[in-house]
Amino acid sequence: MTEFCQFVLIGLVTGSLYALIALGYTMVYGIIELINFAHGDLFMLGSFLALQLVITIGVAATPGSAPAPPAPSTGAAVLAIGLMLVAAPVFCAALNAVVDRAVYKPVRAAPKLAAIVSAIGVSFIFMNMGLFWFGPVDLNFPSLVPNTNLLDGTDLRFTYKDLMVVVVTIPAMVLLTFFVRYTTLGKAMRAAAQDPTAARLMGIDVDRVISATFAIGGALAGVASVVYGLYFNTVGYQMGFQNGVYAFTAAVLGGIGNIPGAVLGGIVIGLVRALGSKYAGEEWSEALIFAILIIILLFRPTGILGARTREKV
Repeated sequence: MTEFCQFVLIGLVTGSLYALIALGYTMVYGIIELINFAHGDLFMLGSFLALQLVITIGVAATPGSAPAPPAPSTGAAVLAIGLMLVAAPVFCAALNAVVDRAVYKPVRAAPKLAAIVSAIGVSFIFMNMGLFWFGPVDLNFPSLVPNTNLLDGTDLRFTYKDLMVVVVTIPAMVLLTFFVRYTTLGKAMRAAAQDPTAARLMGIDVDRVISATFAIGGALAGVASVVYGLYFNTVGYQMGFQNGVYAFTAAVLGGIGNIPGAVLGGIVIGLVRALGSKYAGEEWSEALIFAILIIILLFRPTGILGARTREKV
């Protein structure tokens, strides 16, 4: 039972990470029904910017150079984390908005396949940017969050790193839900998602709303990239693909376009992956994830929390 509870904790934490990435997917799809395959690689570039920032301020060593600097003080660690949590979301938000304007906006009126192929192309561009930035090897991300066990005295392990993931993901979901439901821009997003033509007739600048959606989705990817780096302490140019697949699957499983659904889907995938690797073997964990996805979609094609809607024509 102790082992089971430990793997449940691991699943909840890793699932929260997938959920944080999935929120960006579900934001964009909810407005323009575009599966932004470049989102995972945008997340990777955010982690690279965060790593470059801590190298620049002297908290981490340049890869392949002299030994790493001594462990930073608590104040320096807090400052570095704060700078990363500002710089990475701003960078990813700006890059996502630029890509929307330069790549997705010109094909918005074209068949959906054109936008999907464009998203795949942007994904490859981002991946190669990461490859040229730091090279093909995995990199050490500085360990700035203590790995102290908060359940000391028990047989379970739940560290400050685990707490960080949960503390970031749940408020992000709550704030994003509040933003979409109650702010002026959020209401404009819902109007544009329901009927773009009617939204334009009501005076809503739909292109501006879509651009803001891409910026918000990019900012979420930036936050996720920092949290991921601080949690796993390893980043690489291919990390965006696998985590992007998990996050996209989480969004579909929970009901793509649904914010709580993205979080629920991420947690389900995290639990299945953790428990599957323990009881079925690591080599079967991914097969279990997609088998469960297929079974759920067979009986509920819109996902766990997705609502049935009429197809837009």
